[in-house]
Amino acid sequence: MRACRRAVTLAFTLMMCMVRLAFARLRGPLTLVGRAYWVQSSSRSILARLGIEYTVEGVPPSSGLVVANHLSYLDILIFSAAVPCFFVAKAEIANWPFFGIATRSGGTIYIDRSSRASANKVAAVIAERLDLPVPILFFPEGTSSDGSSLLRFHTRLFEPAVRAKAPVTAAAVRYILQDGTPERELCWFGDAPFLPHLWKALGVAGFSAAVRFGEPQIYPDRRAAAEQTHAEILELRTGNALVLL
Repeated sequence: MRACRRAVTLAFTLMMCMVRLAFARLRGPLTLVGRAYWVQSSSRSILARLGIEYTVEGVPPSSGLVVANHLSYLDILIFSAAVPCFFVAKAEIANWPFFGIATRSGGTIYIDRSSRASANKVAAVIAERLDLPVPILFFPEGTSSDGSSLLRFHTRLFEPAVRAKAPVTAAAVRYILQDGTPERELCWFGDAPFLPHLWKALGVAGFSAAVRFGEPQIYPDRRAAAEQTHAEILELRTGNALVLL
């Protein structure tokens, strides 16, 4: 019953977010930065209506590259609420019902992780956007995990920030279920189908999310960036309880 109520609330809120976007476009084309702020506003509305609290520690960056661990599609809502940003996401999402339209409208950069040409194209887009007053966020593990460990980082998409001497900020997300259930139950990983997992997440009695940002750093090369942010995210993940935003 809880999942059903939340599913209806989610559908209605998503529809209203798209209506607001449509009205905004009637006033003229939205800039990329404007689209990122629309995603932030929409994410905050969705979290509020679903009763999902989130906490933030550290200063969300206003530009550069943000790299984070990846646990679930929920990460998109949480990070968007915490900081306006552009996401790098797997190409399949562009074809998802509704979510494909929403992510395209928000300025998401899509990548085919099996294609070197796609990675090069995405790196070029990242380089173009590094001058904007909104950061680009990507998940260097390349996939989501169950949270028990941090997977090896892929280094290719660090290169634009290294070349531009743009700041790279490490960030970590974790989930806390009110009944003490392990975080793994909210993680979407492996071959788990999306819709059944979403229904399961909507039925969870209550949970909150915690986001922690590190300090922006300039790195000399992409290997150093990957290794040091990997170590920093591990440390951020194991920190104490965070302060409610």
